[in-house]
Amino acid sequence: MNVIVVGCGKVGYALADTLCGENHNVTVIDNSEEKVERISNSMDVVGVRGNGASYRVLQEAGVEDCDVLIACTSQDEVNMLCCLVARKAGRCRTIARVRDPNYYSEIGFIKEELGLSLAINPELAAASACYQLLRTPYAMELDAFARGQVEMITFDLPGNSPWLNKRLADIMQGSRFSFLAAIVTRNHEAIIPNGNTVLQRGDRISIMLATHYATRILEAAGIRYKPVRSVMIAAGGNVGYYLARKLCEDRIKVTIIEPIRKRCDELNDLLPQANIIYGDACNDKILLEEHIDEMDAFVALTGNDSENIMMGLFANRYCPGKLITRVNKVTMSDVVRDLPLGAVVSPKELTAEKILSYVRAIDNRDPTNTMDAVYRVAGDRVEALAFTVNAPSPVTGKPLMDLPIRSDILVSAIIRRNKVTIPTGRDSIQTGDQVVIVTNRRGLRSLNDILK
Repeated sequence: MNVIVVGCGKVGYALADTLCGENHNVTVIDNSEEKVERISNSMDVVGVRGNGASYRVLQEAGVEDCDVLIACTSQDEVNMLCCLVARKAGRCRTIARVRDPNYYSEIGFIKEELGLSLAINPELAAASACYQLLRTPYAMELDAFARGQVEMITFDLPGNSPWLNKRLADIMQGSRFSFLAAIVTRNHEAIIPNGNTVLQRGDRISIMLATHYATRILEAAGIRYKPVRSVMIAAGGNVGYYLARKLCEDRIKVTIIEPIRKRCDELNDLLPQANIIYGDACNDKILLEEHIDEMDAFVALTGNDSENIMMGLFANRYCPGKLITRVNKVTMSDVVRDLPLGAVVSPKELTAEKILSYVRAIDNRDPTNTMDAVYRVAGDRVEALAFTVNAPSPVTGKPLMDLPIRSDILVSAIIRRNKVTIPTGRDSIQTGDQVVIVTNRRGLRSLNDILK
């Protein structure tokens, strides 16, 4: 496909890199000649310097032949205008990054009037990810499929786990509830396991399961936790506000430490149930004065990676509960996952992931199935994908054991008429099913690609 990316910041760079890797024809636009030159020299893209909202510049970038335009500059107004002009000039699909809460509260009207195919709010996506992690405090990562009926939960195997030194086949056979170990991360390597894989101390495991069985299965793995009742949030920007609003709705005690007085006043009006503290969360005395040592969770959400990492390391020492650290620079995410920072959340990675999912879905020209979601897990080494089966195809109607499925593909869940099945070799895929697969193979677009 022909894709235009407007904005060569961190998200634009990550998107261009990913889309090039999947053999799309990518053109990037940015006002900064330095940014355009840097991205053009580092990957196989066409660079155009100029204003992406300009009809002339879009023509130069080839908007008439464009399939998808993605506007991800730092300004919402520019992004929306880029999409409007591109829609009129080239009739392509358009995706806009929209961050301002005032705009996003009216996003339905904006999408309809501007003809947007997709609007993404990175801060809201990050807040939603943090919220899910706080609701599932033992999880390092959590991805949901089929409207939340199926989850893939990633957690560190406890040192006293009953699963230690056991084969996965024996663990799953002895379980009262059906689940599937989809990924084992060991010594920085992500493994798609089989029944003979033996779990070891230090393993990080991703398991696929029906959501309502999660607590009981994790208890069997030796996970012990208490529900989160109090949360300290460092910084009351958009991510902090969105997260605090969700937590307050659940009647969770929220403390926000915000260094800008004017923003504190705004938060007091917006979140009357929350405890708003004027101060710098990088100051360890303030954290201790506000009883970080009694909190069930600490979330570092400033816009500065270095500050978040330092606060995360401090909280790891003093906070007894869940720890979440925001990391904005996508190129740093793999490094910081080795630090004791708890769960790492990146708004830019979440944005890139959602856009990739949409682009991959429209690039799937196989009428027998539709791609619903793509998640990158285990430090982006593995993909989890969800498909809906629309019609009979080579993968339907036969037991999985009789299909020539690629060795690096794991059929992890089948959802049929709202019933979740963690499949065995005797199960089959039928028309109407939703199917979740896990693979370390990049670029799958159709469910039929799982076959050799």
